[in-house]
Amino acid sequence: MVSDVLTRPEIIRVEAAGLRARSGEFVALLDDAVAAGASVGYLLPVPSADTVAYWQGIPAELESGRRVLLACEHDGRIVGTVQVALCAKPNGRHRADVEKLLVLRDLQRRGIGVALMRAAEDVARACGRWLLLLDTRKDSAAETLYRRLGWTAFGDVADYARDPDGKLAACTFFVKRLEGLPA
Repeated sequence: MVSDVLTRPEIIRVEAAGLRARSGEFVALLDDAVAAGASVGYLLPVPSADTVAYWQGIPAELESGRRVLLACEHDGRIVGTVQVALCAKPNGRHRADVEKLLVLRDLQRRGIGVALMRAAEDVARACGRWLLLLDTRKDSAAETLYRRLGWTAFGDVADYARDPDGKLAACTFFVKRLEGLPA
């Protein structure tokens, strides 16, 4: 009998060289998310050159220390990812944005998203960031996940972004203050 939950999803920190070496897996992950209807910045049909270009732009941010990329490996392949974008402004070095939580459709609801979000919070703490922000499509499975993980919604914006099918959709904005770090 196969469990619906992965016992311990393996979360790794991906450096620039690792992303370059495995870029095809990250492209496939982003393409899968958009095909599933995730509002992550792209409209259908997504030219593969667009998702390739997106991932090609990330290594420079990893090398500069402005961004941290985490991934979940399962059976030797990347099946999920999340990013922590560290604010570089002098007055914002206590905060970060959590971006692009992606999990392959066939492995969703098995604990990967939870593990990635917890790892993102750990990375933020390690970087001295205690105020985290994110946004997601209103009434999505992701919104439910964030609420369950203790994130606080602080507002909705109607017509904020288009879903992959082109329809305008509302987004909910969330904040989370991490414990254990000075304010």
